Amino acid sequence: MENRRSFIKKSVLGAAGASMAFSASSYARIIGANDRVHIAVAGLNGRGKALGLSALKTPGASVRYLCDVDNRQFSTFKDMLVKAGHDDKLKEVEDYRKLVEKKDLDAVAIATPEHWHAPMAIMAMQAGKHVYVEKPCAHNPFECELLVEAQKTYGKTVQMGNQQRSAPSSIQTIKDINNGIIGNPYYGKAWYSNSRGSIGRAQKTAVPDWLNWELWQGPAPRKDFENIWVHYNWHWNRNWGTGEIHNNGTHELDICRWALGVDYPNRVTSSGGRFHFEDDWQFYDTQLANFEFDGNKMISWEGKSCNPSTFFGEGRGAAIYGTEGYAILTRNGTRTYNKSGELIKELKEDEQSATLNTVGIGALDLKHMTNFIKGIQSVETLNAPIDDASISTMLCHLGNISQDVQRSLNIDPTNGRILKDEEAMKFWKREYEPGWELKV
Repeated sequence: MENRRSFIKKSVLGAAGASMAFSASSYARIIGANDRVHIAVAGLNGRGKALGLSALKTPGASVRYLCDVDNRQFSTFKDMLVKAGHDDKLKEVEDYRKLVEKKDLDAVAIATPEHWHAPMAIMAMQAGKHVYVEKPCAHNPFECELLVEAQKTYGKTVQMGNQQRSAPSSIQTIKDINNGIIGNPYYGKAWYSNSRGSIGRAQKTAVPDWLNWELWQGPAPRKDFENIWVHYNWHWNRNWGTGEIHNNGTHELDICRWALGVDYPNRVTSSGGRFHFEDDWQFYDTQLANFEFDGNKMISWEGKSCNPSTFFGEGRGAAIYGTEGYAILTRNGTRTYNKSGELIKELKEDEQSATLNTVGIGALDLKHMTNFIKGIQSVETLNAPIDDASISTMLCHLGNISQDVQRSLNIDPTNGRILKDEEAMKFWKREYEPGWELKV
């Protein structure tokens, strides 16, 4: 066991000179508009299925490798492909570090638990691969900064999975807002509602024989295996997840940022708690986070994980308020109203996407993946490049930190850093398992 654990800890990320770990030939190939992009999918249980199917349906892309530490997922994923009419002749890799060494691989789509997102993305870039990383792109603010630095250093195409950025109705409505359809936009309200049940109490149990628990933990400090966390409830455990504001709030906060044309805030305040159940959920099922920006603009996020009440008849969405009206933006379309509350424009997506249960593939997954592939081929500009998308992730981190220290945070609007608050800055970076520290 010790030899195996020592081997696993020898991460590319922790090695000095990690950027030189791969030969120059890894970087040599420049993909053109007519070249097929060969993709691997890492993390197959949930969102990975949507990303894999999207890549298979995207012109100019092919899926060559599957990567997971749960050996049951390979056959499940391949069965899904066969039912969808695709070939199941895909290569299986358990250890992600071996995956990124593959010479016949151009890009990686990452849909693992969140503590792996930034490390996997950085490892891929160091190996000369492009990256599609699900939101949130980072487990903590430090990783947000490092991920942007890595993209600049290695020059790869990196897209975050905030899929509504590729929704034609949202793209057009943002243009309308920029052109003054609701006057001067000054406030964005983002919300998410669901009816999640209790996760219960964790109990230590034997590691299942289908799971490589060491690799599942990867860069996170080691914990004994407990029965409730794998494969979804890790979202509510701080060692691996980041709570609902990241799990779902990232999407609509991103839309509000986009509509208002803002980046980092100057002040963040959050309140809420775990109100609905008494269990081992470590984050908040109810959270109200407010973000104030220069130029007299503000965004709020209201998360109700365990109460399905809606706003504007929508379980999730973003409302943008301006001096001459307001607009409602959802995954399936947009509605714009004047100051009198009269509907003046409505746009609908050609195909419906899931709203609360987003595990399966939706129309926006395909659009966003297509944009990613065309970005690699230099045909289109990315809709969610990591330097911008990481700011939306950072807002969520700041909201959680404000909640944790139970006070408002003053923020440097040029870089998102917390000002004059040593206690809050202790949340900026996580502890890593020795040998797994991130470096660029």
